[in-house]
Amino acid sequence: MIATRIQLGVNIDHVATLRQARGTRYPDPVQAALLAEEAGADGITLHLREDRRHIQERDVELIAAVLNTRMNLEMAVTEEMVALAERLKPADVCLVPEKREELTTEGGLDVTASRDVIADACARLKAAGCRVSLFIDPEPAQIQAAFEAGAPVVELHTGAYAETTGESRRLEYERLAAAAEFADELGLVVNAGHGLNYHNVEAVAAIPGIHELNIGHAVIARALFVGLKEAVAEMKRLMVAGQESGLVAQIESFEHEHEHEHEHDHHHDRDAG
Repeated sequence: MIATRIQLGVNIDHVATLRQARGTRYPDPVQAALLAEEAGADGITLHLREDRRHIQERDVELIAAVLNTRMNLEMAVTEEMVALAERLKPADVCLVPEKREELTTEGGLDVTASRDVIADACARLKAAGCRVSLFIDPEPAQIQAAFEAGAPVVELHTGAYAETTGESRRLEYERLAAAAEFADELGLVVNAGHGLNYHNVEAVAAIPGIHELNIGHAVIARALFVGLKEAVAEMKRLMVAGQESGLVAQIESFEHEHEHEHEHDHHHDRDAG
């Protein structure tokens, strides 16, 4: 597959978290969405949780009305949320697991255990004109189940990679790379996200087949010190640099393999002569 420029989806949930801490009208997630777009974000991600702890329905409606790029609405697989997405018709919907007691989304959606329910949600959202993504752990069984459920996109959960170090991180990275390759072979669009920051994003961006990264907490935290536009632009620069280094590595690997093939052919011709 020909690589396209990697895309950045900026998650603005934490702008709303700060607003909700005091119950004020500021900081405004709508303003954050527009600033992120101006700085180079390719889309805006927001999670309307069932407990409404940060993003509110009004935020979703206002942002849907003013975005110049596209909205990626993260939500649980519930009747309330599917019906809301059918009404608002965001460009992208990412189905995620959700528990009230968690600080942030923990682990991927278990598609193998709920394939029929998820397949029904995928069909309804597709009929509403939404492109559906499933947020899953980088496991072959989950990728296969996502494909069978009719989702055109998967978002690989990068939390395990982001939270480990040393040999464990290397193994998690290999798992991500293998998952991306398998999903790509099935014809799925491959996104990734969770726990990515300015120190670990380049390596993930270098994985062949990764189309988009969704990043929120690190960008909003960085914005406290450099401003949101610079924080977004800086993240985008790192992602593009990572993708380019990955492409160079692929080309060098391809050329190296072909050099060995030519050497083998040369020896074979000499032996035959």
